[in-house]
Amino acid sequence: MVLNTALLLGVLTGILLAVGWVIAGPGGMTVALAFSVIFNLAAYYYSDKLALRMYKAKPTDDPELNAIVSRIAAKAKVPKPRVYIIPTRVPNAFATGRNSRNAVIAVTEGLRNLSADEMEAVISHEIGHIRNRDILVSSLAATIAGAISYIAQMSYWSMFLGGDRKGEGSMLGLVFIMIFAPLAAMLVRLAISRSREYKADKTGILLTQKPENLISALRKISAGAKEHPLRSGSPSTAHMWIVNPFGSDWFTGLFTTHPPIEKRIERLERLLA
Repeated sequence: MVLNTALLLGVLTGILLAVGWVIAGPGGMTVALAFSVIFNLAAYYYSDKLALRMYKAKPTDDPELNAIVSRIAAKAKVPKPRVYIIPTRVPNAFATGRNSRNAVIAVTEGLRNLSADEMEAVISHEIGHIRNRDILVSSLAATIAGAISYIAQMSYWSMFLGGDRKGEGSMLGLVFIMIFAPLAAMLVRLAISRSREYKADKTGILLTQKPENLISALRKISAGAKEHPLRSGSPSTAHMWIVNPFGSDWFTGLFTTHPPIEKRIERLERLLA
């Protein structure tokens, strides 16, 4: 799984450098790489603060939640993350923070309506993300993909506003920059996100030894997301949550950041057999 993720991140970086090469040769590759570094540094230091602010998350001293987080963090051998509450009744949760020492677990008010065992399973999944350094990996993937889209968009407007530039590039190169590169980057990013969800599920149940509780929690959270999809926030943060809170139809489901709930549950049920 780690090797697959490293390969996918390598593919993303390769697409970014290829876009730079098509635009301006070796110099373009250098500029593209510089954009990637800037985007990644910004994401590394500020993405957690932006996400918490976006969802109006506030620190909580809830004794039950903090006790669960402390217990699971000790089992995972990571520092206890700070705990935040998000003011929405739909059950869900996400982890954020640039490393384990600065990690945050944010849970919705609705998550507290689950049983203690189900909450423990959800917290274990999120601490699994922290232990596996998924937050950093997801941020890298998202920002490299974002850099590709941004550079592609700048290139398009540069060519469009610059007038006739037939001698400076081929139509094939333009198609690559405008269509293939951003689409490929998005698909690779989604593949990384899905693989990390599977791994966090596995890590979570290794910490609790109770896959049935995570199965039950996933079903309830998924049902809540379908019935009451989140209206605030941004779909660009969907990969952070244990279940995509924005809902989806058959088309957007093709581009989801999460594996289908049925497949996640199927993998967990194998452990009960």
